[in-house]
Amino acid sequence: MSGKSSAKWVAGFRSDYDKLFVKKWSSYLGAVLLVLVILALMINGMVWGVFGGVKFWGDWINNLVGLGPLLGVPAELDGFLTHRMSLMNITLVIGAFCAALFSRQFAPSRPPKLEYVWAALGGCLMGIGAALAGGCTTGGFFNPVLHSSPAGWAMWVGLLAGAAIGFKLLLWTMENISWGSQAPPMLTLPQPIKQVLPLVGWFVMAAVLFWAVQWRYSSSEALEVRALIVLAGFLIGFILHRSRLCFARAFREPFVTGEGEMTKAMILALAVGLPLAALLFQKKVIDPYVAIPVTFWIGSLLGGLIFGIGMVFAGGCASGSLWRMGEGHLKLWVGMFFFAWMGSTSSALFKKFQITSIDETNLESYERTALGFQAYLPEMTSGWGMTLLISGGMLLLWYALVRYNESTEKFTLM
Repeated sequence: MSGKSSAKWVAGFRSDYDKLFVKKWSSYLGAVLLVLVILALMINGMVWGVFGGVKFWGDWINNLVGLGPLLGVPAELDGFLTHRMSLMNITLVIGAFCAALFSRQFAPSRPPKLEYVWAALGGCLMGIGAALAGGCTTGGFFNPVLHSSPAGWAMWVGLLAGAAIGFKLLLWTMENISWGSQAPPMLTLPQPIKQVLPLVGWFVMAAVLFWAVQWRYSSSEALEVRALIVLAGFLIGFILHRSRLCFARAFREPFVTGEGEMTKAMILALAVGLPLAALLFQKKVIDPYVAIPVTFWIGSLLGGLIFGIGMVFAGGCASGSLWRMGEGHLKLWVGMFFFAWMGSTSSALFKKFQITSIDETNLESYERTALGFQAYLPEMTSGWGMTLLISGGMLLLWYALVRYNESTEKFTLM
């Protein structure tokens, strides 16, 4: 190979590397890839969840500080890598961390002091909202919509209202609170360290693959199942980081800038996933009720409202916070700590006061609590035709509102 040909080969390799690992992926590509991973989990009888793992971390925190016995948190808890949703969350962070290393975007990011206060406040509100709704933007909105439950659309209404209210409140604080608003000096990694970040990324990816293979071919059936969770969590984190997908942005950006790309990407994800998920339910590949919260409609609506306000102050939703944690954002680490602690605390208190306790006397095919019940559209409408028509109509309505706002900025609050 001549020197000129060799140089072209190297340049072509670098160009391909930049497209895959450095330049931002399309939000629409990220949305489709995310749905494919979620569907792969569903085919194997599992669902993507975030809040269950976050609440589990909060249970550990409450036990460590001595509040567990008062709240009724079990004294003996699973390990962080044994609990399925905790494992998925951890590998999601690792996946985002790996993507940040490849793109040299990993760096510790320190916000102004006031932002730590907003992170704590937002995290607490997210914990309360998720406990009421039976999940965060993933488990309370996205999964229920994908599983043809109106609970997801009830939370959607709450999230829209919460995002609007939260942004107005945040604007007021920016105009009236000056303490702690000065940003600290940026932390920049030395250039030699930046240069080796992609190599560390390859090491992390290889380690995760080795981890998954070891578990897949172990003698333990439980570890075989968790091998898929390791890969799925890693892929979700990688995809979310590369495409910058974030539920909080999907609900917040139309009110902030009028931009609707992230929202339309989420709509595309649901438009692709809904009919495919319906096929899995019809073929009885997975029970749809495993991802339908017992919260329609009061819990979903109220929880979405509170969660929506919280995610604006925290700077991200649950999954968005996790992948930004992998990128090095210290504010999101603080927000996640309080999200976990309050999620555990409020879930335990709601259960203690029988707000979210299952009604054992209910003889219907769905479970019921004081906040609502497990609502499944195919049973409520007696068929998949009407179910898909309603779901498609809601997605079309959401798209029309976003497209209208992009053209007119009628809903922009700036």
